[in-house]
Formats: sequence, C-alpha cells, structure tokens
Amino acid sequence: MIPFLSLKDINAQYAEELKAAAAEVIDSGWYLMGKQLQAFEAELSDYIGCKYVVGTANGLDALRLIIRAYKEMGLFQEGDEIIVPANTYIASLLAITDNGLRPVLVEPDIQTYNLDFKQLESKITPRTKAIMVVHLYGQVCWSTELEELAEKYQLKIIEDNAQAIGAWWKDKKTGNLGDAAGFSFYPGKNLGALGDGGAVSTNDAKLAEIVRALGNYGSRKKYHNDYQGLNSRLDEIQAAFLRVKLRHTDEENKRRDEIAKLYLEHISTVNLILPFPQKTLTYDHPSHVWHLFVIRTQHRDKLQDHLRKHNIQTLIHYPVAPHQQKAYAGYFHTSLPVTEAMHCEVLSLPISPAMGDQEVEQVISTVNAF
Repeated sequence: MIPFLSLKDINAQYAEELKAAAAEVIDSGWYLMGKQLQAFEAELSDYIGCKYVVGTANGLDALRLIIRAYKEMGLFQEGDEIIVPANTYIASLLAITDNGLRPVLVEPDIQTYNLDFKQLESKITPRTKAIMVVHLYGQVCWSTELEELAEKYQLKIIEDNAQAIGAWWKDKKTGNLGDAAGFSFYPGKNLGALGDGGAVSTNDAKLAEIVRALGNYGSRKKYHNDYQGLNSRLDEIQAAFLRVKLRHTDEENKRRDEIAKLYLEHISTVNLILPFPQKTLTYDHPSHVWHLFVIRTQHRDKLQDHLRKHNIQTLIHYPVAPHQQKAYAGYFHTSLPVTEAMHCEVLSLPISPAMGDQEVEQVISTVNAF
C-alpha cells in the first residue's frame, strides 16, 4: 500500500532529534509559555522574515485571534465583511463567522484554484474590511492587483497560510505578505507538529500583543484580564517538536517539488487536468510548496476506486464546498458553479516527502493505466 501521507515514515527520519526534544521538555519541568515556545517563535519569525510570531493552539484559532484582535483595536466590528475564497477549507469561514463578521465568497481561478483577482473589486462594499487570501494546496495567492485594491479601499489582507509554509512571492515568503497570517501545524501540514498547533505572524506590534493576550484568557498579567479571551496556547512540547521539524522544512518541500515535477511530466492528461503552477518571474524561489497535488477529472470516483484497488491511497480536498455544508444552511444565497464543479472533480494524489522514486513511478503508471 502506498499511503497518502505516512506521518510515521516522515517523523521516523527525525526520531532521535524528536525524542531528545521531548526529553528536554520533560526534564525542564516547564510545559507552557516557556523557553521552547519563545525559541520557536523567534526561529519561525526569522524563517518567514517578519517581526512577530505568536504561537496558538491550532490554525483555526490563529485566524480567529487575528480577526478578534482587529475587533479589539476598533478596526473591525460585527456585521463587517471579509472577502474569502469560496473553495477554501471551512476553517477560513469559521474564523470569520465566529467573530460575528460575514464572509463574502469569491470564485477561484480555475487554473490556479486560488482567488480570481479579477472578481475582487466587484465584491467590495462599504462594509468590507479585509480580504483573506488562502494559499491553497501550497501555491502562493498574491498579485500586485491585490495589493493595489487593498490600498485603494484601505483593506487588511489576512493570509491563511495553513498550507504554504516556505513558499515565496518574489522576495518575500508567505506569512510575511499581508497584514497578518495564520499558520496551522496540524500533523499533515508541510510543517507538522506531533499533535495540534498554530501561529500568527505579523509586523504589527500592537496586533501581536493583543493576539498573545487574547490567547491567554485575555490576560497580559496573570489573574488580570483585559479582554474576554480564550485559551489558545502552543505548548512547550509541540514547540520543541516544531523547532526540530522547521529545520527540515525546506528539504521536505524540495522533495515534494521533485515528486510534483515527475507527476507533471509523466502523468497523461487524457480525461484529466493537472495542476497549473504559476511561476514567480525573475526569482528562483518556489511559489508552490505542494502541500497537495490535486488533479481534476469528471471520472474522479472511478479513478479513486481504480487507485485503491492497486493499493494507492488518495484523498479528496474537499468533497463538499463550504457554502453547501449543513453548518451554513440558509446562510449563503448564491450560485458558485466553478467551486461546485471543482468539489465534484478534485482528487489528491500522494506527495509525501518520504515517498521513494519507485512509489512515485507506481502512482504515475497506475494513473496512466486508468
């Protein structure tokens, strides 16, 4: 069986480093808000190139806390609107609606699966306060047009960077492109913890300060609560594990890129659409870190069954569009044909950095034999 993503195989490569990190935390006797968190925040900040990083309990909380902090700063209020891709994972929307704001859905570019920038301006209203860009599947979602629109209408740009750590836009990495970014360190991410975890990155000192307080029960000083906060902290042992994994992120992203290039070169496009990675002109940095390798076909279910019978595991990211979820029944009253068609056609092939060349060749030959 070729698994979609063997976390055991990925983490086995760093087993001794991870065990040493765990032992260091256990022996320290300090398990929250300690030296490991401080070190990881500093190292991630240096890696991204931004001024501030705040660890959180998970990626959803990272986005929730950004929006909540802007509310506390008086920049957002309930009923305001945030533009967001219609084909994102539901967490992007949950962060908005949990804060009493309204997500305004925009269809994706059918080639990149990221926001269709040409549709953005028509969605902006007097209530629009931000655009949330999602670097979906690991590909950068950015443009000069986006920057110009944000400046023209005085909008914040929030990055959902759960899937694209290590990707670049020209001379900046994702997580340092907008006003703030939310990261997820769910185990299956390109930088994955051995449990849950997340972070907020920003160059805004005030925002970082409020996010940190909000995630600590609304407290800057123990037993003194400035906000009605929540408990969303990245614990010491996950921070220690992430420090180990961060050192290998670029290496793993490089392997993902090698696999993606083999897929793009050798998988037949008969009745099948391959990803369309954009190039960052004049720069050698990767604009796609291949968190997922997503193909499209009208024969998705039959292809998935064919691969399963040949011991190749695939997943669907995502089978149901957010606006069609029961959680948002009656909330959206719009037709989104591009998004809806995509969710019936997408299939994610294995692209684990622990895959060997023989496994990659087996995936290619089995897809081509369908």
